[in-house]
Amino acid sequence: MSQGAAGRRGRPRDGAVDRRVLSAAWDLLNAGGYAGLNVDEVAERAAVAKTTLYRRWPTKDHLAVAVAAQMLGEVPIPDTGDLRRDLTEFASALAASLNQVSAAGRPGGGSSAGLAAELVAAAARHPDIDEVVRAGFAQRHELARARLRRAVEREGLRPDVDQAVLIDQIAGPIYYRILITGAPADRGYAECLIAAVLDGAFTPREV
Repeated sequence: MSQGAAGRRGRPRDGAVDRRVLSAAWDLLNAGGYAGLNVDEVAERAAVAKTTLYRRWPTKDHLAVAVAAQMLGEVPIPDTGDLRRDLTEFASALAASLNQVSAAGRPGGGSSAGLAAELVAAAARHPDIDEVVRAGFAQRHELARARLRRAVEREGLRPDVDQAVLIDQIAGPIYYRILITGAPADRGYAECLIAAVLDGAFTPREV
């Protein structure tokens, strides 16, 4: 059920409640990882009735994914007029957010995908979570494609470049490193990645 449908059937959803719950949930996830997330404790910390919390997030999986979705949804796609710099900032911010999610509950670090892997498993367990996650990716991809369309118009990005593939070439390796190999995904990697992805992607300037 959508948030809009919920609003039509009762009182409008209180955004302050969402913020308190997601903040409390992140504190527990960050301290103890997925195993440390206890929905009843979240309700107590957020000063929210358990019935309210379970109505919005019916399982621990739903709550954990909502926290991660909020964090990843805050990754910006800048538009400064310099596509290389903007995509580097985007890739670096995406990697930083994913690293933060993966490191939750693991103060000593390590190469394990950690919480990020748990969230992938949660999406596989719940079709409704999977649908929400896919919708979030689709929304971000559309924002990125809008930025690429402007780059075609203003910055010389070749119009024949497959924009969907280009976006996959940016996001895919970051997820692969963090979820699969455990190799570093940092600012330096983002710079190398964008340099490789954009190699040959611009119309040559006339001399």
